[in-house]
Amino acid sequence: MTAALPDGFVVRLREDVRRRADLLVGGSPKQVVRLSPQAMTLIGDGRLRVASAPGRVLADRLLELNLAAPVVGEQDGAALGELTVVVPVRDRPQQLDRLLAALGGSVRCLVVDDASRDRAAVAAVAARHGAEVVRLRVNAGPAAARNAGLRLVETPFVAFVDSDVVVAAGTLQVLLSHFTDPGVVAVAPRVRAASAGTGRWFERYEEARSSLDLGALPAAVRPWSRVSWLPSACLVTRAATVGAFDASLRVAEDVDLVWRLVSAGHRVRYEPAAEAWHDTRTTVRGWLGRKFYYGTGGDLLARRHGDLVAPAVLSPLAAAAGTALLAQRRWSVPVAAVCLLGITRTVASALSVSRARIRLATGLAALGLADSVSQVAALALRHWWPVAALASLRSRRLRRALVLAGVLEAVVDFHRVRPRMRFVPFLVARRLDDAAYGLGLWCGAVRGRSVGALRPVVRRRVIRRPSRPPP
Repeated sequence: MTAALPDGFVVRLREDVRRRADLLVGGSPKQVVRLSPQAMTLIGDGRLRVASAPGRVLADRLLELNLAAPVVGEQDGAALGELTVVVPVRDRPQQLDRLLAALGGSVRCLVVDDASRDRAAVAAVAARHGAEVVRLRVNAGPAAARNAGLRLVETPFVAFVDSDVVVAAGTLQVLLSHFTDPGVVAVAPRVRAASAGTGRWFERYEEARSSLDLGALPAAVRPWSRVSWLPSACLVTRAATVGAFDASLRVAEDVDLVWRLVSAGHRVRYEPAAEAWHDTRTTVRGWLGRKFYYGTGGDLLARRHGDLVAPAVLSPLAAAAGTALLAQRRWSVPVAAVCLLGITRTVASALSVSRARIRLATGLAALGLADSVSQVAALALRHWWPVAALASLRSRRLRRALVLAGVLEAVVDFHRVRPRMRFVPFLVARRLDDAAYGLGLWCGAVRGRSVGALRPVVRRRVIRRPSRPPP
């Protein structure tokens, strides 16, 4: 059971949560929560400072439901002296020098040299910044290197930071404030892409659409939610609780660690108010190769975590509606309309809906349908594209659907992330991104002889029923 939040702890409703009379609507996965009169009073204008037992229970419940986030600027947190930074590195002395300079010597640093070709260069950089060096005789990979550093950590907290990342000590201090919540065991900042400044199209795309950038909203991290994992490029944890990375994994080891922590009942948080910067790849081949590499981790995760790695989570009605619309048949719109009515009826029943809430139920059903259409399109464009591409050779409708879905998805994404590039290069980069990742996913599946990472999950209820959090 999670330990109680301390007095003075402040939470705020997330920006994507809407209040409708005594209901809170939002979160990830989306849900509806009915508030008691006392809870409505405690929340007030959307902020809650813990000062009583009922407020403590309510704040804890809102965090657990992913409806609220801590206000980090009002939490004291631990001091930097309670933190050790572990940096796995293989060569890259210039990047290591840049990282250690950004930290400014204000925190203990352990540089784990993972069998560099030029060990003297790494050692010289570490010595110049007062960092300690741990040498591995053979190249064991970043997961094993982090574990080697973790074994030497004596402070309550540890930050794993990759050598091609730049993060300031003040950013780590912000992340430490999350541990005022005794249930939190790991937290990560927003990892933005830092290009070499050449302005090439794929670098500009990566600046706006990096695989490591998880967005602008804070979140509780858990599978099947908007933020379902955290990158180990920069990750702060409780040293005694984190356990260890799976040293057998050279890809997806960060996802595996986070999911193990969540399944053990711990809280893991994403904090975009704190930012770190990660180097982009400098060639198209390197950029697409990294996307492919990430995709190969899907099968490894499916073997360890089963359906948690599913590429889509759909209700039967929403899946049917999305598939019908993409089919572009005469019956597509009528079928989608019938499915929408069915979803609305399900949501209305869950809400114990009155006439005043018919609009809410319809809106939630429409949002659920739109999300499902988006997920079905993403399956065709990203996860299943090799099959979809082959099938489209024999179907004009499917070709048209794929082109339409690919363009519309890119239009929505373009306006959401507002990249420093024109739309057509962004569209090309977006589709290449999906193609490289999807190809890696299929290669991993073929190598592992399993379709676990390609199989969506269909479940009856995607939008949760209303619940009444205490008090």
